[in-house]
Amino acid sequence: MSDKAQKTVRIKWIRSTIGFTHYQKRIVRSLGLRKLNQEVERPDTPQIRGIVAKVPHLVKIVEAPRTPAWKLVPEYTIHAPAKPADTAQETPAVESEKIEAPIEAGTATPAEPGPTPSEPANTAEAGSGSTSAGPSPSEG
Repeated sequence: MSDKAQKTVRIKWIRSTIGFTHYQKRIVRSLGLRKLNQEVERPDTPQIRGIVAKVPHLVKIVEAPRTPAWKLVPEYTIHAPAKPADTAQETPAVESEKIEAPIEAGTATPAEPGPTPSEPANTAEAGSGSTSAGPSPSEG
């Protein structure tokens, strides 16, 4: 079995060795644990499992840490937009060359919304249900 295909086990040191025999202290150190709450990854072999079984009150086998969700998202590379092959023949458009249509008298511009010549504005023809700010000519 190759080293990459071999399963591993994570061991965490959960309790201090103060007050325990020097044999148990040596077992914890032999696993590669140097600090309390430290986790190490060792090959999952019967020998390592036997060492852990000697000091189950000091160490425990924990699950491998899960990969955070943000690492599961694939990375994307943003590329510059592709330029056409014949860019040397094209000339850039100049804004001063743009010609605007002349505004006819009596038509509303987009900035000034209002009635168009084909729509009546606040007259009796518009309908009897229309409301206006002042009195209508038929009331007066």
